Amino acid sequence: MAKTILIVEDQQVLREIMKEYLMDEGYEVLEAGDGSQALTLFQEHEVHLIILDVMLPELDGWSVCRRIRKVSNVPILMLTARSDEDDTLLGFELGADDYVVKPCSPPILLARSKRLLENRQMHEPGDMLSGGGITIHLPSRTVSIEGKNYSLTHTEYEILAYLMKNKGIILSREQLIIKIWGYDFIGEDRTLSSHVRNLRSKLGDHAKHIVTVVRSGYKFEERP
Repeated sequence: MAKTILIVEDQQVLREIMKEYLMDEGYEVLEAGDGSQALTLFQEHEVHLIILDVMLPELDGWSVCRRIRKVSNVPILMLTARSDEDDTLLGFELGADDYVVKPCSPPILLARSKRLLENRQMHEPGDMLSGGGITIHLPSRTVSIEGKNYSLTHTEYEILAYLMKNKGIILSREQLIIKIWGYDFIGEDRTLSSHVRNLRSKLGDHAKHIVTVVRSGYKFEERP
């Protein structure tokens, strides 16, 4: 069954370009020219991914993202005309999964969309995450390695689960901080480093799968 992508963009020409690329890949596409129409379409159809522009008439992208996140964890890819870090952080705070700066390359947009859909499918029905010998049972928040359960703090668990959900993807320190503590976090950057260090200590030999990317952040990568 083809996945359905909702494009929310007020520029018709840009919508048509994105629609053509996505349909050529076999996706079903719904279109909305404003935020209110987007919410209506989302309620009426089963949507697997939303490509959401920030600047929209009627209701802006931030508001649409906020409302959808109250009822659904559908992947949301934000489009922003600015590369402002504050815009990016706000998007992640509201629950966006990724963002692309406009004007964007259609192949890049397609690749990002595929990645979000593949990650989503990989984790359905959503009960388990696994990689590098580590298994997470999401409903019970249990972490086990080779059948042995490991006791993690709430923050250590959230960091590990977020990294494993985005396996192979570099997550910036800012992304992790916002995910774990929220946009209003007023602590020091060293707080994250301390939690990652404690998590690695508990994982022992399996800590090698949490990779530090210098001047970028962290990623979960399965290593021999």
